[in-house]
This record gives sequence, C-alpha cells and structure tokens, in this order.
Amino acid sequence: MRKKVTLKQLARELNLSISTVSKSLKNDPEISEKTINRVHELAAFYNYKPNALAVSLKSNKTKTIGIILPEILNHFFAKALFGIEQEASKNGYKIVTCITNESYQKEVEYVEMLNYSSVDGFIVALSQETQVINEFDHFKVLKRDNVPVVMFDRVSDEIECDKVVVDDKEASKNAIQYLVDRGCKKIAVITTISELSVAKLRLAGAQEVVDENENVSLIELAVKDGIHEVSTEDSNNVETEIEDFLKNNDIDAVLGLDETAAAITINMSHKLGYKIPEDISVIGFTDGLLSKHSYPKLTTVSQHAEDLGSKAAEILLNQLDNFTENYKTKTEIVKTSLIVRDSTV
Repeated sequence: MRKKVTLKQLARELNLSISTVSKSLKNDPEISEKTINRVHELAAFYNYKPNALAVSLKSNKTKTIGIILPEILNHFFAKALFGIEQEASKNGYKIVTCITNESYQKEVEYVEMLNYSSVDGFIVALSQETQVINEFDHFKVLKRDNVPVVMFDRVSDEIECDKVVVDDKEASKNAIQYLVDRGCKKIAVITTISELSVAKLRLAGAQEVVDENENVSLIELAVKDGIHEVSTEDSNNVETEIEDFLKNNDIDAVLGLDETAAAITINMSHKLGYKIPEDISVIGFTDGLLSKHSYPKLTTVSQHAEDLGSKAAEILLNQLDNFTENYKTKTEIVKTSLIVRDSTV
C-alpha cells in the first residue's frame, strides 16, 4: 500500500517551508505564480490530499454530520435522507448514516459511536422503541457536551433541541374534513404505528373534526362506531386484523395514519369484494411508492419528506456556524398537502 505523502515531505522535496507549501496549495496571492505551479505539480504527482484529521483539529470541525434514522426501507425516510445529503453536500459536509431498525439500544450505541467519532452535529428521527419506553438520556449527554442536535418527524418534547415536524394534526383534520365534505358517513381510522408521536397527533386531529361535527347525525355515528385503531407488533397479523375489521364494521371511509395501513385497507377491501372508492373511500399518509402504485391510486397526505430533510440539515448547519451557549431552540413546521387520487369519491 502506497504511503500517503505529507505536507512536510512536499516541503522537503521542494526545499520550501511548510507554510509556503500550504499557502501555495491554497493559491495564496502572497506566493509567486512560479512557486504555486511547482507545488501543485508535485502535489498532483503524489496525489496529495490534506490530512482530514489535521484539518479538523485546526478548524475544530470534522465537516461530518451524524444521521440516525429508525429505518431506511420506508419511502419517507429515504426521501428525507436524500434531502439531508443534498443540503449537507452543498455546504461541504459529509454524512454518516446509522439505521436503528426501531431499536432503543441500537440508537444509544450509534449516538455514543458517532459522538466519540466527533461528528459536528446530529440529525435524528427517534426509534419506535425509544418513544415507547420514553428514555432519552443518550441525547441529554449530547446536550451536556454542547453537540448540536436537530430532530425531525419523530420528536420528543423532553429533548431540548431544534425540531422539524410536519403539521400532522392539521393534516389529519384536513383529510377527515375532505371525506366528510364528500358525504362519507362512517369513517374509520386505521394505523400500524399507534405508539409513535406522529400517529397520536393524527388521531387527535381526526377526533377533533368528528367532535366539531357532533350535531350532524352521520358524523355522530362516526364518533361512536367509526373511529377505530388497529395496531400490532407482529406484521404477519396486520392484514388479518384489518381484514376482520373491514368485514365486521359498516364503514364508508378509512383514514390510514400511515401508508402501510392505507395500502392494506385497499388490498383487503378488494379481497372482501368492496369497491374503492364506491363502497369505501381511502386516504393515507406519506406519498410513497405504495400510494402511487396501489389500485386505485391512493389519495394521500404528502409530508414533503425531501423538504423536511433539507430543512433539518439547513437548521443544523446554521447551528454549527452560529452556536452559542445561549442558543434558543425552535420548532419548524413543514406544511403538508393532500394529493387527491382515485381512492376517494
């Protein structure tokens, strides 16, 4: 393996000071054009690259951001990661991405590993297990060490940091109102992510619309019998639970609080002989591949995941440039959009 050439070696071979070589590599106007050319020619010959560790020690920055995601197969998080990387790259930063697979323990280990590796800051979406057990000491360590953190989508009020979220509650209200305005009488809410903060906000939004329309008889029926939650830790039983629910309840619309719930609702409705949207209108969350390729195509709440990721990175990079002990944290809200397709009347 070829040994890496150092700045000191270049200076020795050129019979120049290390300072002169360093300035020449930066095309400093203090150095003559002839010397700059000599230095660049030898650096190119050896394929010289600045020592990243030395640069980071000098600037007190590694120009690296740690990203912790609960999963990557989910279209939402994949798009968010794309937005993060694009914004980071545009500003000269690299990213190191860790996937917890919804595990609290993995989340703790990755936070410790990345912090030990001296990343400049973190962008995090909490794992499901972390939100269930409500343990956040690993993030409080980052706060103690003055390491900037931005959380997005899955966040906790117990962690003092910048946050980027979508208007989940308002989005759910708009979706339910859309169904009500089109004459849906018995609306069900189905979710496979009931333990997550986002699902709780969406369920609360749906309930608010129902409560506001309690004087309308059809909506009253939805309040009593139409709002149900289907949740399971065992993915093999999700389809069966949703199929049984559809079979045993008289409903004319479903709001899936996640894309999986909405897509399975469509599939199970087909299996039971229901027509979409004539018999049951369906709306989901996250405008991913399941939404675009279901039959019929799914009306969905788009969370603009790429914009969400980009905004999280933008806020973190701003922190890194302007961080002080008196820094005031904030929460940015990204507006959602209802994309109407063929699964609703």
